[in-house]
Amino acid sequence: MKDSQLEEVMNKMIIEFSKTLELFGLTPLESRLFVYLYLTDDPLTLDEMSEALGKSKTSMSTSIRSLFDLNLVTRVWKKGVRKDLYEANSHLYKSFSTIYISKWLDSTNHHKDTLMEIRHEIDSPKKATISKEKEKLNKKLDEIINFHVQIEGLFNNMKQ
Repeated sequence: MKDSQLEEVMNKMIIEFSKTLELFGLTPLESRLFVYLYLTDDPLTLDEMSEALGKSKTSMSTSIRSLFDLNLVTRVWKKGVRKDLYEANSHLYKSFSTIYISKWLDSTNHHKDTLMEIRHEIDSPKKATISKEKEKLNKKLDEIINFHVQIEGLFNNMKQ
């Protein structure tokens, strides 16, 4: 294959894989940057990333910081290079499944806590009326909270 054909194939790979990574909550730029780093053999500086993706150095800095915080990229040291270098972590499945599961777990816990607050509100002395509608709501709320508990257990099992 010619260099231009290889570049075209690489661009297609970046576009398609980026779409998948966006499902994990990454921005389009973060996704493209990660894929580019993943496909590149050598660690890159912000300047090199900026030139390769046609975005500002500030955009690269923001995106690389997000990827670093998610443990998707690593800062590496190279003798004689004064600028920070970054490379993609190569364990794709583990890295992205951990992020995805953690986000789902955090979200599930947040919603479950909010539902528990609603439970306390319903059970408060101020709302002491007993009716079939209240009992029906309580039963449905219990089912919803139980659903969240089961989901939480599932995600905790997957995390291990």
